[in-house]
Amino acid sequence: MTPFGAQCWLFDGPAVTGAAGFRFPTRMAVVRLPEDGGLWIWSPVALTQDVRLAIDALGPVRHLVAPNSLHYTFLAEWAEAYPDAKVHAAPGLTEQITTTTIQSTMGEDPDPAWAGAIDQIMVRGNRITTEVVFFHRESSTVLVADLVQQIPKGWYRGWRAVIAHLDLMTASVPSVPRKFRMATTDKVAARDAVARILEWPAEGLVMAHGAPLRSGGKEALRNAFEWLI
Repeated sequence: MTPFGAQCWLFDGPAVTGAAGFRFPTRMAVVRLPEDGGLWIWSPVALTQDVRLAIDALGPVRHLVAPNSLHYTFLAEWAEAYPDAKVHAAPGLTEQITTTTIQSTMGEDPDPAWAGAIDQIMVRGNRITTEVVFFHRESSTVLVADLVQQIPKGWYRGWRAVIAHLDLMTASVPSVPRKFRMATTDKVAARDAVARILEWPAEGLVMAHGAPLRSGGKEALRNAFEWLI
């Protein structure tokens, strides 16, 4: 557990394996909401005993958030461990996929439980996934799951390292992977969403697949989306 600004903590989880055997580092963000002290869990990682002890010390788990249709691997085990928590899923995720009950499919507007503390913008127009990007006001931090990545060089070997380099997954700066660029079929919708994201007064940037930035987050996002805007 790593504190990341006011009322925000990060947890690094084990790597997960995706298509073609590509392994991805994982990261979870936890925000303590001001209204009741409940915890808002973004992109849950594996629920180990150590993670659970740390979480329980922070407060009661109220919300479990799957920010896109790719980030649900550990959602069911968290929902089982915290049955009082509400599961929120991005468009495209179904209960058949997550194997757990979904109480809320997220849209453009924040849930009333976190409105005022966490803003959100849905990035539409991509064939791979529709992602909900978040901004935690108190820590001035943007949370992005897959649309921006910076996996460490050396993470992949052999042909996977070549593909990751060409795809910009392992670029020297946070970048939108080329596959997501090519899958952006509605550039108008995507550009509108990114423009609104860049209006946030961001300092920090947390990526599920990349080292977090405590400063310069807005500039990093602007550079990452330069191809679109």
